[in-house]
Amino acid sequence: MTRNVLLNNVDHHDLRVIARHAGDYGDSVNQALILPTEYEDAQRDYPILFRRDDAGAFQSVVLLGLDPGENLFLGEAGWQARYIPAIHRRGPFMIGLQGHEGEGPGEPMIHVDLDDPRVGRETGEPLFLPHGGNSPYLEHVAGVLRTLYSGLEVAKPMFAALDALGLIQPVELEIAVSEEEQYSLAGFLTIAQDRLADLGGDALEQLNRAGYLRLAYLVGASLGNVGRLIDLKNRQRAGV
Repeated sequence: MTRNVLLNNVDHHDLRVIARHAGDYGDSVNQALILPTEYEDAQRDYPILFRRDDAGAFQSVVLLGLDPGENLFLGEAGWQARYIPAIHRRGPFMIGLQGHEGEGPGEPMIHVDLDDPRVGRETGEPLFLPHGGNSPYLEHVAGVLRTLYSGLEVAKPMFAALDALGLIQPVELEIAVSEEEQYSLAGFLTIAQDRLADLGGDALEQLNRAGYLRLAYLVGASLGNVGRLIDLKNRQRAGV
């Protein structure tokens, strides 16, 4: 159940939000959605993969664990990585389009889910300063939401361009954690590196001008982080 409302400094002047990461707050997942605006930061920590949503549209995810509900980057001290996906940093906040009928899509505004367990008035980070201005935490959240909003605008045309050039292909990850324990992860897609290398000048220029060529290379480079997942999994099994 959610109760999403437009955030304002009158009704919510004393609202606080617990900003830490934990399984109770939805962080125990083995995949997290990310957007193209996050690729540069995310590829330093996680493998970036593609998949299709229920409607058949492409979306990108980072792989956080090998078993269902397993986030190998989440521990007692919180999320242990240089970059945390924006979808998890946004907390109980989201963007809603606020406008008047007949005046276009509306202006993006911050909304908050008042039923989220992180929201309250006793503990957590304040959202507003005593005299009504935004707190540093709320400014941080606004930046995260801008990353998500701008990323949504990039994602659809990026996937369309990559798909039109035949650069998106299925991939099945065969991950050997040990001689006894292996994982076969299906249902994912990635960039076809051989096709990318064979692209002619016009296609390369088209991707480069749109900013998608660099993103494609970042996705390919990120797959080296599968080895980090194996290391984290082995440390977990060893109780380290």
